[in-house]
Amino acid sequence: MAKCKTTSEKVASKAAKVLNDPKSSKTDKAIAGSALSQKKPEKKK
Repeated sequence: MAKCKTTSEKVASKAAKVLNDPKSSKTDKAIAGSALSQKKPEKKK
């Protein structure tokens, strides 16, 4: 069975910065969005 890979908090933070940067290219934003879509969902308290 394949191991499920997720995006780390550090990478997710950087991806969010790329998405919020108006100077980022469409390619950069697509890659950042892909990384965020693979992040583990936050646990509810």
